[in-house]
Amino acid sequence: MDQRPKATPAAPGPVSPSPTADEHGHDQVLYAVEDGVATITLNRPDAMNALTISMKAALLEALERAREDAQARVVVLTGAGRGFCAGQDLREHADNLEAGVGLDNTVRAHYNPIVSTIAAMGKPVVAVVNGIAAGAGASLAFACDFRIAAEGAKFAMAFGAIGLAPDSGASWTLPRLVGPARARELLMLGEPVGAQRALEIGMVNSVVPGDDLAASARELAARLAQGPTVAYGAIKQALDFSAAHPLEDSLEMEADLQDACAKSEDHHNATRAFLAKERPVFHGR
Repeated sequence: MDQRPKATPAAPGPVSPSPTADEHGHDQVLYAVEDGVATITLNRPDAMNALTISMKAALLEALERAREDAQARVVVLTGAGRGFCAGQDLREHADNLEAGVGLDNTVRAHYNPIVSTIAAMGKPVVAVVNGIAAGAGASLAFACDFRIAAEGAKFAMAFGAIGLAPDSGASWTLPRLVGPARARELLMLGEPVGAQRALEIGMVNSVVPGDDLAASARELAARLAQGPTVAYGAIKQALDFSAAHPLEDSLEMEADLQDACAKSEDHHNATRAFLAKERPVFHGR
């Protein structure tokens, strides 16, 4: 978690972001919405955006805000400075260990709700990985629907290196991205994975030069923000359901979701546009 490779700056979010402050008043998580895109920025660059208890609480608050924000049709998660997120703040963790407090409380109270909120978000979530993503930081990226990485980005499943099991959903998401054998290798050996290798094994969707990361992220987010938000949410729900249920149950779930989507305003408008040979305009409802 202490790896500090040279990486590119984070993709800038919309102008005038509002902070979610910790108990000391530090603006550790930034939230902004522009043109249907909610950008959440982990803002502790001097520590590679390592997660303290207060920062985890602020991140969950920002994700819940994005979930309920009618102006947000896609969510972008990124990090300030040279890193995406170095995972758990080990200095804080060491102090907790000295005080007899383990990770069980923070995993259940913080990491699990954060990942569950990302997964259940009825909108696409895009991780813009500008630098190191280690431990729980990598897990956060894996929980997102899309991952776009700068060429200098790296992923490190650093749990084993400090004698820990994976958390924040990595045992569920990583095998589904790269396969069970490779997930086992990455989690046990903990070798860092560069951006290009991450692309080759299916860990990320795309890799771009660092100077192009912000523009590429904006382009993808804008495309998603203009799409059929209701259908995107249904697609997420269908995929997650099918991962743990047999075909017959999945067919029933698809029927339920299709019925709900068929009643949406976007579907009705898109059908009329198709028949009129026009391009549909989606409003996210």
